[in-house]
Amino acid sequence: MNYLVYLSGEIHTDWRDQIVSGCKSANLPVSFTSAVTDHEASDAAGDVLGEETNGFWRDHKSAKVNAIRTRVQLEKCDVAIIRFGDKYKQWNAAFDAGYCAALSKPYITLHDESIVHALKEVDAASMGWAQTPQQVVEILSYVTLK
Repeated sequence: MNYLVYLSGEIHTDWRDQIVSGCKSANLPVSFTSAVTDHEASDAAGDVLGEETNGFWRDHKSAKVNAIRTRVQLEKCDVAIIRFGDKYKQWNAAFDAGYCAALSKPYITLHDESIVHALKEVDAASMGWAQTPQQVVEILSYVTLK
């Protein structure tokens, strides 16, 4: 079986690359998908629907266009990895975790210990909490054992 893994969350570090390269090095039967990680492109996703002078409505349109991609990919994935960084609030990642929980879709959270308390409900619904991308690779290695 080839697993489809959705990578959700912060876009300011190379955690996605570390997981992808770690899985490739381990020759794991996984493929990956993700939200758009180019911040400007994501913010402009709704611009095709018409110019907005009010930032709220621009963000509203873009959130809806982005949600098409996110919902479809979360529904199709076998497992989601949801990364929370300590520098920015990743409301979208929290929403993705909630969506996974509502779908009974397994997900693993990835964050350091400093934000355990803030994410206690998100972590409680997850199938695991990893602190490093390498731990995620190790979980995926176990999950994909033949």
